[in-house]
Amino acid sequence: MSEYDDRIAVVGLAGRFPGADSVPELWRLLRDGVDAVHDYTEAELRQLGIGPGLLEDPALVRSGGVLPGGALDGIAGFDAELFGFDARDAALLDPQHRLFLESAWEALEDAGCDPSRHDGDVGVFTGISTNRYFLFHLLGNPAASEGGPDDWEAQLATRPGADYLPAQVAYRLGLRGPAMAVQTACSSSLTAVCVAAQSLVDYGCDLAVAGGASVSLPRHRHTPEGLVSPDGRCRAFDAAAAGTGYGTGAAAVVLKRYADVDPDRDRVHAVLCGWAVNNDGAHRAGFAAPGEDGQAAVVAEALARAEVSPHELGYLEAHGSATVLGDAIELAALHQVWRAAGASPAGSCALGTVKANIGNLDAASGIAGLVAAVRAVGEGSVPAHVQFREPHPELGLETGPFTVPRTLRPWPHGGSRLAGVSSFGLGGSNAHVVLEQADPPAPAPAAGWQLLPLSAHTPAALSEACRRLAGHLETAGPGLRLADVAYTLAAGRRVLPYRAAIAAREPAEAAATLRRAAAGPQAGPPLPDEAGPELHAVADSWLRGEDTDWTSYLKDRPGRVCTLPAYPFRRRRHWIDPPARRAADRGGPA
Repeated sequence: MSEYDDRIAVVGLAGRFPGADSVPELWRLLRDGVDAVHDYTEAELRQLGIGPGLLEDPALVRSGGVLPGGALDGIAGFDAELFGFDARDAALLDPQHRLFLESAWEALEDAGCDPSRHDGDVGVFTGISTNRYFLFHLLGNPAASEGGPDDWEAQLATRPGADYLPAQVAYRLGLRGPAMAVQTACSSSLTAVCVAAQSLVDYGCDLAVAGGASVSLPRHRHTPEGLVSPDGRCRAFDAAAAGTGYGTGAAAVVLKRYADVDPDRDRVHAVLCGWAVNNDGAHRAGFAAPGEDGQAAVVAEALARAEVSPHELGYLEAHGSATVLGDAIELAALHQVWRAAGASPAGSCALGTVKANIGNLDAASGIAGLVAAVRAVGEGSVPAHVQFREPHPELGLETGPFTVPRTLRPWPHGGSRLAGVSSFGLGGSNAHVVLEQADPPAPAPAAGWQLLPLSAHTPAALSEACRRLAGHLETAGPGLRLADVAYTLAAGRRVLPYRAAIAAREPAEAAATLRRAAAGPQAGPPLPDEAGPELHAVADSWLRGEDTDWTSYLKDRPGRVCTLPAYPFRRRRHWIDPPARRAADRGGPA
């Protein structure tokens, strides 16, 4: 490692994925080897606006990654009021914007950062897919028009564009650092992470939110030897690989310069020790074809920046296009990098892809892969490739350093756990990052009475926040320290108008008190006298709606950021049906 420490800490994680409403749920899905790709019913396809012509087409792919809550409800719901939207604007807003706004909010919570109290500039870097909601539901739809039937220019200026998402996030969350859209097709979100990391190294911001979102509507057709899988499954590197299958999802990470990490306060999920982006250029078969040399170069550059040999990697989260050509070129590029570093033991690096479980999230696929790899290096486990049965005979998997795990397995070798993550965009835009496990936190001293402040935008959300936290405390296990919970709530959550506060000495006691708070008055049960005058004074200030001085209160109290349940968004349906479905509902021609 160079004298100048340019490593980047991943301090916050959040996301919604097919079959998983959070990052912990995604890890359980990967750990248990769950195929979360959804097979649509005829009714669901019609509900999503798929017309008779496409429904009758045998090439229509009737499967894809769907968010928990249902094919439509998973993307139509949004807590518009919390983010300052009225119902009309929320219904016209790209669902990808909605998903990423929620993910950014949750990732900042997971990082223990309230932007309004953060001492420094917070940047936001995003990549999203084509706004299919605008194309298929709004454009030409009288229900969505704000002027005459042909007056779409004003909406084109602000509503459908990917370039307005980072500005929306900056405005809605109060972020004052760079707000940049990064669009490189499937590699957009991982490239956004690389751009964010470089911005931090260059002191363009002090904290960065990076990631992406994609909403996929089931309008893909399968053609023999084409890009799209006939059943929506991604069987990367497998003999049965027949193309990629698409899904809906969003994720965000919060990044911080590793040199700025406070070991007594911050929680680090993993460390980015190298990253690189490039393009294949003209040395490939065509614009849509990947290039072996470009992919090899981006992996080698990220490893060189990290000062890591490829033989040190225990896991590689592959792009995994699941096309024979794409898989062959990706594997050839990896072999090129590994051979250049010398002989490597067979099977020394596990090869996998989150696409096998949740499908290809298009512009958000890279951030999904990064989140999976962060959890893998943290847990010390390599998830199974759920779609892998036997290696494709043309790939040469049996002779190289790579092995595709069919079951969950421990990390392949000792030492610090290192992983690589690849994401390649159609058009040849490549991104790769190298991750390392974080150092374990130092033991913290025992603590006594703790004050747990909560707030929400509505009374119903406050009650739900109390219930969620109670459930978390009841099931978290012995490693959870109540001092960490208290610190995270006081220092790292947004201050909202409806408030509650409880005091306790250990998690079980706190959970029981939170259950009573959820069912009772807004403020919760009175604090016990033995909690002491300082806790009483701070709680009274908090409950009166004052600008409580948490910095002074927490100064000499132990506690570091820990993972807690995210804010309970009160999602309501904000959705405009496509013209064809509206006509059919009225009994007119569809």
